[in-house]
Amino acid sequence: MVLRTEGHWFVEKDGTKVLLRGINLGGSSKVPIGGETHKPANFTSDVTFVGRPMPLDQTPEHLERLKHWGFNCLRLLTTWEAVEHRGSQQYDNDYLDYFEKLVELIGEFGFYVFVDPHQDVWSRATGGDGAPHWIFDKLEMDISLFDKAEVALTMQNNYPHNYPPMSWTSNYNRFATATMFTLFFGGRQFAPNLELEGMNIQDYLQEHFTASMEQIAGRILQFDHVIGFGTMNEPHNGYIGYGNINDLPEIPIPGKVFSPFQAMQAAAGIPVNVKHYGVKWFGLRPLRTVVLNPNGISIWKDKEADIWRNEKVWTLKNGTATALKPHHFAVDNFHFFRDFVRPFAIQYAERLRNIRPDTLVFLEGNPTEPEIRWNREDPKGVVNASHWYDTLTLFTRTYRPWINVDLERRKIVLFHRNIKKVFLRQLGQRLQDSMTVHDGVPTLVGEFGVPFNLDNGKSFRTGNFSKQERALTFYYDLMDELMLHTTLWNYTPDNSNQWGDQWNLEDLSVFSLDQKTNSGNINTGGRAIKGFCRPYPRRFKGELIRFQFSKGVFSLQMDMKEQGYVEIFVPSIHFSNPRIEHNAEALERLDAQAIRISGTGKVNVRVSTH
Repeated sequence: MVLRTEGHWFVEKDGTKVLLRGINLGGSSKVPIGGETHKPANFTSDVTFVGRPMPLDQTPEHLERLKHWGFNCLRLLTTWEAVEHRGSQQYDNDYLDYFEKLVELIGEFGFYVFVDPHQDVWSRATGGDGAPHWIFDKLEMDISLFDKAEVALTMQNNYPHNYPPMSWTSNYNRFATATMFTLFFGGRQFAPNLELEGMNIQDYLQEHFTASMEQIAGRILQFDHVIGFGTMNEPHNGYIGYGNINDLPEIPIPGKVFSPFQAMQAAAGIPVNVKHYGVKWFGLRPLRTVVLNPNGISIWKDKEADIWRNEKVWTLKNGTATALKPHHFAVDNFHFFRDFVRPFAIQYAERLRNIRPDTLVFLEGNPTEPEIRWNREDPKGVVNASHWYDTLTLFTRTYRPWINVDLERRKIVLFHRNIKKVFLRQLGQRLQDSMTVHDGVPTLVGEFGVPFNLDNGKSFRTGNFSKQERALTFYYDLMDELMLHTTLWNYTPDNSNQWGDQWNLEDLSVFSLDQKTNSGNINTGGRAIKGFCRPYPRRFKGELIRFQFSKGVFSLQMDMKEQGYVEIFVPSIHFSNPRIEHNAEALERLDAQAIRISGTGKVNVRVSTH
């Protein structure tokens, strides 16, 4: 089942092309067992990720459901912390054993798999997930003081009074997250004096991250259904590319807004006056002056360990902070992916391919800069796995199909047809980016989805998920029009209405235990099923011209050339008694929800309900 890439498509050994329509598994894999973000944090080495995303004895039930819903691929989450949480090079063999058995079981259900080394805003200690906490100890940072010094915002220490929806994203501008990403991708350039165990901090961090993923790769690349690894989920540039450390972020967010220099001072225990932004006159504007780190708490266990002071970026004399190198992080002709992610990804790919040469590498950039830049001499066998979200719906948790925002052009967009044009332009740009890599590579939208806690959780009270179904239908219509590969965000086996995906109040799982009301029905637990369980051509030989699912009718056109075929997923939730019309030579029922049509030349297929 090993796939290779050929232009836009994934291709099996015999030349059969595959359209990947998958899902992310799963949201709670970001945290250890008992480490859900609404519970007190445990940042000791005594944690376990065994059972994330689900215990092995429960796995068949969930995989059978996902298969029934038509998914053929899983973007399987893991984290650096899950592998190396105990300390430097102390790998959790119990977790590796579990992960290997999980992947083997997934293969028995016929799914393709690629591994996602997940992170959000660097780590659990900085309000997200990803890196192990012991790295902060080695850098002499006290993570117990992060919230008090306002260098990070965690749900554990701020919910419910100071934790509005999606506020975890504010950590990208806070000191701890921004500093760590700067060190990971640019330590040699921006912190040349910082070493751990005889290595520059960039080499140290990248080596430990890569070695942890090698531990997983060594266990699972033996399986043919494992097609590859992602590089890093949603990498961020931190301070890299910042023209002047005295400048505020180009796009402010609600709450305290501050410059990198102000963040550096706050981390050192210096209270700083900053602006508090809020909505005024239909936009985000500074409303008042507030104090960042008003209690003057330093996160440094030893003040001599202050990273950016040691690099002479700024200094403190007689209680006065002075920026010595305000342009320290500026980069001429800056492109984060090309200049910083790409060199890391090349070395990462080489290490994984020492284990299995045909391993595909799924590339991601910063979500605010999704363009993939990849040179002709760079490794082949890569996939553009950028993400895409309906940002307004995601951040406001309100879906209004008649109004949205064009973030690139910073203007309000009215009416469905105009919103569709904006979204198609965004997704089409990802497709165009892929065509500039080598002779074209597949575009797989690694994440997209809709919150199920829209309108303050109204659906949980009414049982009506029609808004989410409408949104998902719209998103999949866009993906179909561009014939994009996708992995929907997400399926969380332990999702609940109260705590969502068990992480920072996010709730995008298409399954929830609280909707699981009929154990005899395979669809039980599903939310807005008709929005994502849709017909599509999953495998074919020939040239796929177009396909569409609209108003209960699925249509497809392809050129089968000499002798071809197409396998189509025909979900019973839409077609209880399907009527299949075609001009091909043969029609075959593969199972209750799949057909195979074979023939030669131009073929048209139409599936409707009798």
